[in-house]
Amino acid sequence: MLDVRRVLLLAEVARRGSVTATARALNYTPSAVSQQISRLEAEVGQPLLERHARGVTLTDAGRALVDRGERIERELTAAENELADFAGLRAGTLRVGTFPTVGASLLPPAVIAFKEAHPGIRLTVRSSRIAGLWRMLENREIELSLMWDYDWCRIDRDDATVTPLLDDPPALLVGDRHPLARRRSAALAQLADDAWITRADNHPVAEALTRSCRAVGFEPQIAYEAHDYQEAQAMVAAGIGVALAPTLALDGVRPGVKVLPLRPRTAVRRILLVRMTDHALTHAAQAFAELLRRSAASRGA
Repeated sequence: MLDVRRVLLLAEVARRGSVTATARALNYTPSAVSQQISRLEAEVGQPLLERHARGVTLTDAGRALVDRGERIERELTAAENELADFAGLRAGTLRVGTFPTVGASLLPPAVIAFKEAHPGIRLTVRSSRIAGLWRMLENREIELSLMWDYDWCRIDRDDATVTPLLDDPPALLVGDRHPLARRRSAALAQLADDAWITRADNHPVAEALTRSCRAVGFEPQIAYEAHDYQEAQAMVAAGIGVALAPTLALDGVRPGVKVLPLRPRTAVRRILLVRMTDHALTHAAQAFAELLRRSAASRGA
């Protein structure tokens, strides 16, 4: 079996162009470097360097071996960085993922507390839809992510560890002149004849609305497809129709809109903290996860 240290030494000689320059950089003697390269040539049974007055050049076999050695170096560097993460020694960056409604509600208190407690760690947050969050987790672009699921689309992956944080039931949005506006709650069946504002582009909340309405015996009449919850609220205030929105999306309610809890609750989504099972959380990520749990607990209280 090849000696990996000698392969890496050959790669260093190739980069520096001479045995002498390599010896100087690594604080070796030139004869020690030459001796190790000679032993490597003996191991492979063919010359790897062509020596001349101005330095060295690689043979074809030497170039092939150096290419492999450079790959090994990259893998070793990646391993060192990953181990530093595990030990909590990389004070540099914690990378987390989120999605818009949680990014505007549950996440900010945890971010503020984390930055106050760990000012030396750079926290970066990436917001995306579920498919994008999965891609970033799988590529290790983020270490953990906030996600969501419903009863009919549970996250169930053997390679992921899922921690539920809280339930996020939808609420009913009606205009302040709607017949139900003065009620303390509403039943979905009471809205069978209303026009509905839903989310565009096959948004999950649109599916939640359709499933919920069908469960109580009617098909929602869609009057408007909004691209975000503020747009949906504007259309509710204007009297275009009524809407469902997750509770976490309602931190800011515009004038002219009344928010009513649904009784009984329907289409409750779970807010989750997700990581890849084979990637143990760093100390920084563990601390951040605990702050997210506290933020969720304060919401659920």
